[in-house]
Amino acid sequence: MSQLSAAFQNIAPRKPHAPAVILFSGGLDSSTILALAKDLGYAPYALSVGYGQRHSSELAAAKHIAKQMGVIRHEVVNLDLTRFGGSALTDSSIDIPITPSNDQEIPVTYVPARNTILLSLALGWAESLGGLDIFYGANAVDYSGYPDCRPDYVASFETMANLATKAGVEAINNDNRFRVHAPIISMSKSEIIHLGTTLGVDYSQTVSCYQANDLGEACGECESCRLRQAGFTQAKLSDPTRYQK
Repeated sequence: MSQLSAAFQNIAPRKPHAPAVILFSGGLDSSTILALAKDLGYAPYALSVGYGQRHSSELAAAKHIAKQMGVIRHEVVNLDLTRFGGSALTDSSIDIPITPSNDQEIPVTYVPARNTILLSLALGWAESLGGLDIFYGANAVDYSGYPDCRPDYVASFETMANLATKAGVEAINNDNRFRVHAPIISMSKSEIIHLGTTLGVDYSQTVSCYQANDLGEACGECESCRLRQAGFTQAKLSDPTRYQK
């Protein structure tokens, strides 16, 4: 464990090399989470989901980064949430906004119940592995107003996980209960970037853009791009993101 990761000892494995499922999009936040979980001593299992998002370049990035980071296993599950729509990420008739959203509004890039769906998949895989730890990159500082990126939501899902699973019901004590980790939830984007940089994350390989092209190049205009750009500026680090010309 690195000296930096020691600050996260409260989420360290309860047993050496315990399996952990990491929701892994191939973006900046989830790559940082994956590196952190591995540095803490978990045996990392990466779960990526193609849910009908506008491009597949982030999944291509996820496959590359997962291999580069040496995960135990990387699963890519395909779901077609375009059949439900309701989001600019899953409905091509809704434009991706390129101006800042009102802080009081949930933006159109919110995908209905996405994190609940993805965390449920992660929970099922974790239980089948005999693991009790799930990581995801929720962030309540630069979270764009998404309701499933709040501390209350994380705590509620963890409670549900222990009520709705065989492992949770049969748990003898807290050491046998599921834990849902969102370790960057109270960090700014610049703090996340500093953490990942210290852990050796190559952010040039990550894709965060809502409308990246087939080469994984970012638009530089959507809210995800703006938050990422601001993070590198505030961190006083060069932005390695590959942008569309």
